[in-house]
Amino acid sequence: MKTLRSKWATLLLVPAAAVLPLVGCTDLEIEPTSAITPENFNQTEQEVLSSLAAIYSPLATANNGGLLWNYYNLSEVSSDELIVPTRGQDWFDNGLWLEIQRHTWTANSPAGLDAVNGAWSVPFSGITRANVLLEALQNLTVPDQEIIEAEARTLRAFYYYVLLDLFGGVPIVTTSEILARPRNTRAEVFQFIADELNAMRTVLPESWPAASHGRMTSGAADAILASLYLNAGVFAADAVSPVTYNSCLNVQVGGQSACQAAIDAADRIMNSGVYSLASDWFSNFTADNTTSPENIMVAKHSNETGLGLNFVMRTLHYNQFDPTPWNGFAALAETYNAFDADDGRLGMFLVGPQVDLDSGDPVNDRQGNPLVFTVDIQDETQATEAEGPRILKYPPDPNRTAEHNGNDFAWFRLAEIYLIKAEALNEITPGSGEALALVNMLRERVFEPDEPLAAIDRDAILAERHFELTAEGKRRQDLIRFGGYTEPWSFKDAGAPHLILFPIPQTQLDANPELTQNPGY
Repeated sequence: MKTLRSKWATLLLVPAAAVLPLVGCTDLEIEPTSAITPENFNQTEQEVLSSLAAIYSPLATANNGGLLWNYYNLSEVSSDELIVPTRGQDWFDNGLWLEIQRHTWTANSPAGLDAVNGAWSVPFSGITRANVLLEALQNLTVPDQEIIEAEARTLRAFYYYVLLDLFGGVPIVTTSEILARPRNTRAEVFQFIADELNAMRTVLPESWPAASHGRMTSGAADAILASLYLNAGVFAADAVSPVTYNSCLNVQVGGQSACQAAIDAADRIMNSGVYSLASDWFSNFTADNTTSPENIMVAKHSNETGLGLNFVMRTLHYNQFDPTPWNGFAALAETYNAFDADDGRLGMFLVGPQVDLDSGDPVNDRQGNPLVFTVDIQDETQATEAEGPRILKYPPDPNRTAEHNGNDFAWFRLAEIYLIKAEALNEITPGSGEALALVNMLRERVFEPDEPLAAIDRDAILAERHFELTAEGKRRQDLIRFGGYTEPWSFKDAGAPHLILFPIPQTQLDANPELTQNPGY
């Protein structure tokens, strides 16, 4: 159980609606529904910290899902990692989940009007909150004001990173003024994010006291930068190949390749002395992972009502846990079967006879038969309640309150920084020995006996990212960068090139006539 030891820690975990109601985010022609403005709020240190906490809130599961519902689900369920099959009367939801898996969404389909619209509006809510606070700080003096501003701008940049990833170019909004705005180009959004992070990373502290765990650091800014630069061949390009690798060598950043910029950002993290690889890989995901030396940027959770991580609820069988889980998300067989039998990370999957996660006692399905999870799902439209491997990367919190678990979700870990550097090094020098060494350092801690790779190439790096980062919201982005997102896999046919971006939701097009739709929709 996490003990909240400071005013900041308490504020960080309060649902955003309690501290700063949403001020019109993407419905740019609609008057705000809240009376909170820069003129009548943010007048005291307490109000400023409350507003700052509200900017953090969309990172987490709590408060209407946040990024860990909309963005995470689109990133995982539209990839070859996760699926949400229809199980009897459960999880059909107007076909939303099957649309995401099959890549059959449109701007006004169930997925477009629900999941995709949420993935647009949630980050824009964080951007709006950041803009309100940043304007207020121009006429106010509070303790640590420069750092608070840096936190708000870094979070705003991350929300733009999410939008760029899903939608390409979006409106860049840096004021609280409510008006219709056209879309900026991909390259412009990419540059805005890079400029903001480079300006703020030198202002942010390297670390915070334990009571302020979860606040933005220079390492978090550099982690976003490293990923931004690695994806520059997609994020900063007008023309993106859906079938070949989109290299960071194709983009120049400050007189050097984006690959080298990614390496530089990774090196700043690796050389900071703040982070190290956890000796126990699973410790990065447990309920006490606040102490992980590896987690760089996290979405903070607490085992309190409305503040917890609910991943176990999404995936576990109805009878495996108290309270009753939802028995939805499962891994595709392709992902489970890709792992080497000796890879310790395979232990994140639940396959075969199952037990109660609290007592360890065997459990039955709802018909009274022993619960046995299968590897394969025969029919995604009528799956049985036991079909599909379940991912238990973030295990139950023994001190949870109902479904609210205290596991912090890691948006970026040091292991991914190793993989980012390895990939960028391999682009500059194919077969790089240094890249091979970095990947083998990650393999060394999960294989017993060690099974190092003998050589490194793009395929090996993509595979290692798959093994290391399963269910961490990275797979869609990786498949797009490597040119594999439109390929077929179980329950999905080969897709059209335009599907590497989601449509601008019809709800947003109706609200803002200045917006234009992504090509192909």
